[in-house]
Amino acid sequence: MRITKRTNIAIRVLMFCAANPGRLVTKHEIADCCNASENHLAQVINQLAQIGIINTQRGRNGGMELAQSPAEVEIGSVFRAIEAPMPLTECFAAESDTCPLIEGCRLRPALEAAAEAFYARLDQVTLDELVCDNDALLSVLAPANCRKQPVAAAE
Repeated sequence: MRITKRTNIAIRVLMFCAANPGRLVTKHEIADCCNASENHLAQVINQLAQIGIINTQRGRNGGMELAQSPAEVEIGSVFRAIEAPMPLTECFAAESDTCPLIEGCRLRPALEAAAEAFYARLDQVTLDELVCDNDALLSVLAPANCRKQPVAAAE
């Protein structure tokens, strides 16, 4: 199973927010620290806000923060929400399925069970478990350690 770039970025956003509690973090900060484009981040942040995992605030002093404690954020739920639009295989998308084997296929139920086992395992992992007491991760996500944008030379 391959995780989409969107889901990878979503987890980075959530980890960054969890590593910086008590303040609004910006898309620019996350882009710098997590090596992600601000365009991709904007789409993912919008999706995370729509499903209620983060709160966003617009404006000059705006940013985002977790909508709940990291201990309440199940990684499996995040994966399901972000990955849901992408069918595992063609036969999982009824509207575009052209597979002639669907009636006798024994692979599809096995894939369904495997995907559910994958998500069930991730349901046991919380954002808090990924971030709490993880000094290596926190050292990367601390704003002082994020890479800085190059400063344009004075003309």
